[in-house]
Amino acid sequence: MAHTINLQVAGRLEEAARLLREQGADPFRVRAYRRAAMVVRGYSLPVDEIFRRQGLDGLKALPAIGDTIARAIRELVVSGRLPMLERLRGESDPVRLLTSVPGVGIALAERLHDELGLETLADLEAAAHDGRLETIAGFGDKRLAGIRDSLAHRLGRVRMPASGVRPVPISELLDVDREYRELAGAGKLQMIAPRRFNPARKAWLPILHTRRGAHHFTALYSNTARAHRAEKTLDWVVLYEDGAGGERLHTVITATHGPLRGRRVVAGRDGECESFYAAHAA
Repeated sequence: MAHTINLQVAGRLEEAARLLREQGADPFRVRAYRRAAMVVRGYSLPVDEIFRRQGLDGLKALPAIGDTIARAIRELVVSGRLPMLERLRGESDPVRLLTSVPGVGIALAERLHDELGLETLADLEAAAHDGRLETIAGFGDKRLAGIRDSLAHRLGRVRMPASGVRPVPISELLDVDREYRELAGAGKLQMIAPRRFNPARKAWLPILHTRRGAHHFTALYSNTARAHRAEKTLDWVVLYEDGAGGERLHTVITATHGPLRGRRVVAGRDGECESFYAAHAA
């Protein structure tokens, strides 16, 4: 008899496969989610028990379950939500998820999302350990320790991504940004209706799934509070990169000052972008 948690997780994975297919994602990625759903639905042990006993490694050991889908199952087991699926639906609300952590209110969650690009509990745990939270006013040692302890308990003391994971080359990120903006401008992408800042539920947000080598990317115009305040919603592009180091977020903007003014720049990697443009101008 199928376990209830397995049926629930399998249903979410199947929905992700369907939306990825409808939105033009790589067929191999679509099939991976479908195969994973079949495995989880018929597995003899409940996936939450596997995670509780063996952590993320136990989920990765399941047949047809790779790193990416193992992390997706973990998110579903820990929080009952899958941010990637919510993003595909247009229902992404990372602020609400972040506020589920003791010590993180709405205003702070907005800053964590807008300024640090945090979207999941795993993102928040990584930021609590790599020094990024310390850049946000109000994060003293006591609050940091409380957040680390809370997330360690909820996430099963998951290992942090290896620090040796190489960042995606600037050339790839700028090329995905170019592809997205060109296809969006030509009206060739499916539109989704984001829940946030869209009371009329209008389908206005183009979504792209594309691949560069081993990296899968999902690209969307930024629908954050910060982008709306700056009136940059149709300029800032958010790239969700799914690779060996887990899912990472990159924001590409048009520089408004300095030597890169008018150029597309990956936020936080200005120096690399300057070198890239200098090399291609030669």
